[in-house]
Amino acid sequence: MGSTTTVDGLVSGMNTSQVISQLMQLAAQPQTNLKNAVTKENAVISAYQSVNSRLAALQTAAEAFTPPSALTPVNPTWQSAKATSSSTAVTATASVGAPTGTFTFDVTALAKGQITTANVAAAGPVTTGSGLDVTVGTTTTHVNVTTDTAQGTADAINAAKLGVTASVLTTQQGTILQLTGSTGAANSFSVSGLAAATTDIATAADAQITVGNPAAGGYTLNSATNTFGNAVPNVTLTVSQLANGVSVTTSSDADAIADKMKSMIDAANGALSQIGAQSAYNATAKSGGPLTGDFAVRQLQSDLLSAVSNGQTGYGSFKQFGVQLDGDGKLTFDRNAFITAYNADPAGVQKAVATGLATQLDTVAKSATDPITGNLTAAINGGNSQIRSLNRQIADWDVRLAARQQALQRQFTNLELALGKMKDQSNWLSGQIAGLPSASS
Repeated sequence: MGSTTTVDGLVSGMNTSQVISQLMQLAAQPQTNLKNAVTKENAVISAYQSVNSRLAALQTAAEAFTPPSALTPVNPTWQSAKATSSSTAVTATASVGAPTGTFTFDVTALAKGQITTANVAAAGPVTTGSGLDVTVGTTTTHVNVTTDTAQGTADAINAAKLGVTASVLTTQQGTILQLTGSTGAANSFSVSGLAAATTDIATAADAQITVGNPAAGGYTLNSATNTFGNAVPNVTLTVSQLANGVSVTTSSDADAIADKMKSMIDAANGALSQIGAQSAYNATAKSGGPLTGDFAVRQLQSDLLSAVSNGQTGYGSFKQFGVQLDGDGKLTFDRNAFITAYNADPAGVQKAVATGLATQLDTVAKSATDPITGNLTAAINGGNSQIRSLNRQIADWDVRLAARQQALQRQFTNLELALGKMKDQSNWLSGQIAGLPSASS
């Protein structure tokens, strides 16, 4: 509120500014109530948002198990796989969708890169004067050499980024320009334009694995690197040395599925904890949280607990795969029980989780967090609308109170002026009376 100059008790001796301030506090009480309502509503919205974010996390965790669509009835989570190798010569990594089974093969070759050397003059010239032509596979590239020394030539080759790296070595045999290519037979290279002859000291070659006897129905697979991605679908094999009779076994990865189950249970408990924190009532302090008594969040809490306690028709209690409620109204997860149940009956557990527990938790979370139809979304939007309305009323009161303050300041100023005039008149009258002749004279 603005201020207007006042005459502070010059005649009356009254603290006019303090009186006006006290009167304005009384006049501003309706606006103060509105501001308090905004503060309270902001706390409620913040509480709704905190619960909403936890439920959104639960929805994401639950959807790791539910069918993505009618066209994809099985969530990739249930296709989690792991791979183990019988030999330290081979590392195997499985991804979603890898088939279960055992793949046996021999590592018959490792990938190598070509190494070519030339004994050159350290101070140059190194080239024949017209740069170099480097051919990698079937592609030839001309490389300009601006500084015709061993290091200058190496720098020019490296700057061309052709898949061939050059280095200068000082050896007992003199200065050696060494060229190294990428692994794989297709990456063999040749260089023309060097003043010195070149020598290939290593030949580019593919890595190779052999399955069975190629002469009797077996086959070989080649790779330009020591990694094979085409031997078994969704399995990557990395070879490091020659080996015979290597077996790679792929199987369902119950541990990975259990990890995601734990994430879902943790997310559900996170939502329950947040609901409890925001709606708790402190009997000692006789005060509650922003959402104490809120029907929507109480219903969410009840629905989350029911999703676990009701089990699934045709399957029974979810305790069979390690999920149940404890005495504090939280979910517990027994990892070992889940893995045991899953290994014993993968299809049964998958159905109970995908169409039972996960679907129910997902439904509860989505009904609250959906950006269009969600209960919490509607509550948050309603609260924001209420705050906008309150802020408009507060702004209106700013105008009223400014006018009220100006009116009070004028009234008290006029009062002082009126008292001043009366005092002047009183003084004049007293003077007149004092000047009258006395009766004794």
